[in-house]
Amino acid sequence: MNNRTRWLILVLVLGVAGVVALWPRDRSPEPPTSNRPAQDVAALRAQAQLRPCVPGGEGGVDVTCLGDGTRTALALKGPILINFWATWCQPCQEELPVLETYAKQPGAVPVVPVLVESREADGLELLARLGVRLPSVFDGADELRKQMKAPMRLPTTYYVAADGQARLITDPLYFSTPEQVEKAVR
Repeated sequence: MNNRTRWLILVLVLGVAGVVALWPRDRSPEPPTSNRPAQDVAALRAQAQLRPCVPGGEGGVDVTCLGDGTRTALALKGPILINFWATWCQPCQEELPVLETYAKQPGAVPVVPVLVESREADGLELLARLGVRLPSVFDGADELRKQMKAPMRLPTTYYVAADGQARLITDPLYFSTPEQVEKAVR
């Protein structure tokens, strides 16, 4: 094999590698599913002791209520604070107890944590460990996040006003005190 043939083969291999690397792929994530038996998830639900989800009615996005496993329509009617989080997200783990503390205050806007990019059972375990009892939902198919055109960063929080207008909260990027939450929902 002469040098010209070797160079031709090298160029062809690099060309094929470049095409494979740049070829478009379906980036839609598969909804996470739990490998745990149903009775384990039921036990985790009991351990988490989440407050019941409020049925949203017509026009909402179908999600799973983490507290009891039922499908419910989460309507984007405010005032409400919607918080997207995942179990692997460290700032989310710090923010969830802050949201719980805020939600216990008189006159607080209802807070709905929305679990994404995680397994349902793992979310229940984390909420139980953190002592967060907020009525929480699981958006395994990412439908709510898509409808809200939410950025893929986590945590992501929206304030939905009484007129249905959703406002992305960017200051702060995540809450570290209940006072920050109170200020964001004014």
